[in-house]
Amino acid sequence: MDASLRCRGLEIWSIASILAFVCHLSNDCIPEIRAGAAPAPPKVRPGEARPQANVEPPYHVILLDDDEHTYAYVIEMLCTVFSHSLETAFRMAKEVDAKGKVIVATCHKELAELRKEQVETFGADPRVSECRGSMSAIIEPAA
Repeated sequence: MDASLRCRGLEIWSIASILAFVCHLSNDCIPEIRAGAAPAPPKVRPGEARPQANVEPPYHVILLDDDEHTYAYVIEMLCTVFSHSLETAFRMAKEVDAKGKVIVATCHKELAELRKEQVETFGADPRVSECRGSMSAIIEPAA
């Protein structure tokens, strides 16, 4: 075969020659694949419903206020667990203090559960001797 190479007596085929060979054996080969282009997406006829992606509904991670943690602790925890900027973390710390709760993230359920666990296992505030543990969080559907 002219599309193959010889190396130590073994015939090595290029990907193009393998595709050509497989397409030659099968009548199901799509011309776009033979030409090297990506296959076109399936066409949707007018009036036909488009196939929906399996998208999980979003959940809010909500941080709950308490009187045992300092602003510094809250900001440090939000920056560490959620990768929030200092400005965003400070704004959220003020909101949780003023309103009693704040949405700190919106994501799919599995990640929301992980973030809730990370908040609740972040540890006690070392700046407050009476602090008994981490802050609390809840998750709930965003819709």
